[in-house]
Amino acid sequence: MKRLFVLVCALGLWAAAWAAPEVNIVPKPLNVETGDGSFTVDAATVVTVGRDASLRSVGELFAAMIEPVTGRAVKVKTAADGAKIDLAVDPELGEEEYVLRVTPAGADVRGGSPKGVLYGLQSLRQLVIEGEGTVPAVTVKDKPYFGYRGAMLDVCRHFMPVEDVKAFIDILAMHKLNRFHFHLTDDQGWRIEIKKYPDLARKGSVRKETLVGNLRTSTEYDGIPYGGYYTQKQIREIVRYAAERHIEVIPEIEMPGHGLGALTAYPWLGCRGENYEVWTRWGISKDVFCAGKDSTFEFLQDVLAEVIELFPSKYIHIGGDEADRTAWKSCPRCRHLARELGGVDQVQCYLVEHAEKFLAEHGRTMIGWDEILKNNLRSTSTVISYRGQRGGIEAANRGYDVVMSPGEILYFDWYQADPHTQPRAMGGFSPIRKMYGFHPVPDTPAKAADNESIIRGEFVSPDSVEYIYDGGKEHVIGVQGCTWTEFIETEKHLEYMIFPRLLAVSELAWTPRERREWNDFRRRINVHVSLLHARGINAFPLSDDVVITAQMLSEGKKARVTLDTEKYPAEVRYTLDGTAPVPGSDLYDGPFVVKAGTTVRAALFVAGRMEGTMTELYVDARRNVDNYYTYLNTPEVYASTDR
Repeated sequence: MKRLFVLVCALGLWAAAWAAPEVNIVPKPLNVETGDGSFTVDAATVVTVGRDASLRSVGELFAAMIEPVTGRAVKVKTAADGAKIDLAVDPELGEEEYVLRVTPAGADVRGGSPKGVLYGLQSLRQLVIEGEGTVPAVTVKDKPYFGYRGAMLDVCRHFMPVEDVKAFIDILAMHKLNRFHFHLTDDQGWRIEIKKYPDLARKGSVRKETLVGNLRTSTEYDGIPYGGYYTQKQIREIVRYAAERHIEVIPEIEMPGHGLGALTAYPWLGCRGENYEVWTRWGISKDVFCAGKDSTFEFLQDVLAEVIELFPSKYIHIGGDEADRTAWKSCPRCRHLARELGGVDQVQCYLVEHAEKFLAEHGRTMIGWDEILKNNLRSTSTVISYRGQRGGIEAANRGYDVVMSPGEILYFDWYQADPHTQPRAMGGFSPIRKMYGFHPVPDTPAKAADNESIIRGEFVSPDSVEYIYDGGKEHVIGVQGCTWTEFIETEKHLEYMIFPRLLAVSELAWTPRERREWNDFRRRINVHVSLLHARGINAFPLSDDVVITAQMLSEGKKARVTLDTEKYPAEVRYTLDGTAPVPGSDLYDGPFVVKAGTTVRAALFVAGRMEGTMTELYVDARRNVDNYYTYLNTPEVYASTDR
């Protein structure tokens, strides 16, 4: 991953695949106006920052970003004559808002804060790299749609060294994401040093071996101990590194479930009190923290107290998800507590409430997965909706802030193409267009039904879904993509799973819905992927498959057929007579009309050769055929364990 950081710094990205005045910034800005001429950025260019120390650090970051083009880091000065890039804070702009102006005489970046200036420089960085130093005259006025723009990295299933984590942070910064959700504890390993409880790192971070094969049916293990954790010094370094890039690191300390790493280190934390070991399988252990002991709450408060000292973030994530009730039902203390509270389900609520209260008393906001909605939450607590969109809709309608992160859509560990062509993944199917088509604010029945259709993999009627009512949509504060690492062990595999889908999450988070359009985005990501490959980054090259959809027409027994690909430009050939397409078959150049009963077959061709697989659709007179990205529950079908 250290190599990934170096290469990503060399990207910025977006090649000059189209003639000027195309400006291919990702995420797409609010407003772009092109001018005449261009400005050349080279080793003689100076970045000027006035006497603002905070802008100096931003300017130095930018100088390092463009060094692959300039040959050396450009100088950052208080003032200069000649060719320069001038930075300044403009109090008339919002905190994350920026204005970038480029003329033949130089460039000017104004932001509402140093953070806004950095976002303007990230856009300028892309233009510098695109033109190999030659930047077209342009004015960009831009600000984000959402305040929370996040990505999560799980380091429990597979540990990532500090340099890898920094590289991940650089990836987020490049795409104007501002929240790094750091998943630090789980059944498969505890990954953060806690001074008061040293065995969390010594014992709780190491599993004796790891499952090989199917997470549900395999009984094969590799026999190799696996571990790793971050010292508090390393955590501070990661937090500092992220802060320099205006990214907030949100730690996740799981409770009351997903805690087997802690129970292994200190067995008295569990209901059984003995015989725990860090889990060697994937999935969820039935062992949870014992809620019937005061010592459990003391432990959790001690841990959170140290975490608060390490992480200055507004949010502290407490998990709150997937806690099995089996241990509580057999534990005398927890059974007694459950009777007092009114049922075993209230035991989890009791523990979550204590964590929420402790964090509030220490000036922090609790954030958790959508199971925390079982609680009567404080008005400040925030929900991450991961089980589809329904938790997010409920949270917003109840007046709680919510981050939309439906696993069926925004998880990077799901397949992004036919599993027969892909490395092992978790079994679901989330290609880049599916991610890009998500409505983060489902505030109409139509939007909610669109989301639910791609979540379930089938048509869902707008009449059958809940949606966010008037007054609720302001509570959707952002979106987040998540990277779970059960099957992501290597740098190359991580690159493959997050690129280029992270670009879709970035644009969902930054760009208003009315400014986003698939065909425009598809064109830009194809350029991006080519540049990633040219620099040795193992991005998924996008699918070779053709997607066929059909919309029935009112004149009866006819349908308008559309053929779509992730690749662009694409040579798509099709037939209507039941034969397989060949290089001489009809070339697709836009939607066409066919009679019901027609079989459409299509495939992508490159240099006269079919790529990928042929796609077929029988056009039925009775129904539309849309792409609902049917769930692929095929975890044993994959091409290799790495790419």
